[in-house]
Amino acid sequence: MKEKAVTLLNESKTARWIALILISSTMFFAYFFVDVAAPLKTLLEQAPYFWSNETFGMLGGSEFFLNVFAGFLILSGVILDKMGIRFTMRLSGALMLIGGTLKWYALTPGFIGTGIDNFLSSFIVDIPASAKLAFFGFAIFGVGVEMAGITVSKTIVKWFKGKELALAMGLEMALARLGVFAVFQLSPVFAKSGGVANSLFFGVLFLLIGFITFFIYTFMDKKLDQQAGGGLDVLPEDQFKFSDIGKILSNPGFLAIAGLCVLFYSAIFPFQKFATDMLASKLSVDPEIAARYVSYFPIGAMILTPFIGAFLDFKGKGATMMLYGALLLTISHLIFAFVPDDLFTPVVAIATIVILGVAFSLVPASMWPSVPKIIEERLLGSAYGLIFYIQNIGLLLVPILIGWSVSYANPGVSDQIKAGVEGVKYNYFLPELIFAGFGVLAIIFSVLLKTIDRKKGYGLDIPNKES
Repeated sequence: MKEKAVTLLNESKTARWIALILISSTMFFAYFFVDVAAPLKTLLEQAPYFWSNETFGMLGGSEFFLNVFAGFLILSGVILDKMGIRFTMRLSGALMLIGGTLKWYALTPGFIGTGIDNFLSSFIVDIPASAKLAFFGFAIFGVGVEMAGITVSKTIVKWFKGKELALAMGLEMALARLGVFAVFQLSPVFAKSGGVANSLFFGVLFLLIGFITFFIYTFMDKKLDQQAGGGLDVLPEDQFKFSDIGKILSNPGFLAIAGLCVLFYSAIFPFQKFATDMLASKLSVDPEIAARYVSYFPIGAMILTPFIGAFLDFKGKGATMMLYGALLLTISHLIFAFVPDDLFTPVVAIATIVILGVAFSLVPASMWPSVPKIIEERLLGSAYGLIFYIQNIGLLLVPILIGWSVSYANPGVSDQIKAGVEGVKYNYFLPELIFAGFGVLAIIFSVLLKTIDRKKGYGLDIPNKES
């Protein structure tokens, strides 16, 4: 008697797209929280917070502190490869929720005057106590969100390899970018009706919903593994060994992608933190209006990323797309830097923001599906973890650098704003030159990656979908 063949859950289009929606929803809520304070820089400079440019920059960098200095991102990749997707997914969701709650509490009126407030105020007095606790909470959140990112990447490979891999990754990124659009639209509105703490409260509420969607997905993951005899998550013969990290780091294709990644993202995510204030200053408009302009940033990515993913699945050209994205990134920041204020109209601002969004669709949509072509599947968790670790070094240091550069290029402006002087604004020429410099270096690494691809035959310009 013949044994009936089992149709795996990931062979069902409906099932794998439902799985994608669940995990992508969590990333939408996570991306919302990442930038929930970004449109509120002006409010944080005023009472009762009195944060400086450097403090605001350190807030952006604190998200990556534990990932870099405590090596949590590398550990996250190892946990993913050794413990599997379900355990890592639940852990990452819990860490995001815990860290987000701490950051919210730090910015509530009830925090002022507490024992924690008094203790934190007793050292490094130049940094407000609210900022110190917010840094700590955001660092814990950062461990969770980056762990979630590498877990989602490996999960998509698990469900879509040999199928619509790049399209699936593109759609996941598009939904995550929608979180960026939403936060720049909604965070100023929430703050207007309840202050900074109100925006953070809604961010935490969204994280709770994201934790639930992650948790629901794990039941689908368990069923898929049961159908495959437990073989899709961690095969005994493919157990991760710490020596494999050296194998990954000796791969020239991996090093080129990691270099491109850190340079590209260093000109994107830190920019988002300062973009509202930059546009408000350059256009002489209210920060709420500037935040709406910044919200158009992910529009290009949201619209184009799925189409780029589908193109990569059927036509290829992944390495070429990364080069084009790096070029557009550089052009965008050069426009922000060199176009004079009297010629920098809202139309120019929005158009440049959208061009930057197009770059943000080209590079990630091409880069993440390219990693499985360079690294074997059993090491993907650690490979993604290492890439994110290298990326996080830049994302930790660059916001601090930009915060310093704003103050350096604008002596005395911060004190005038704190004193309530009207009509004072920052000049962002120097910070934008720094961002453009990262873009130029990203171009160099993308050309290097194309050269390595030709020599090693990774097939980065070859379609992802198996015929």
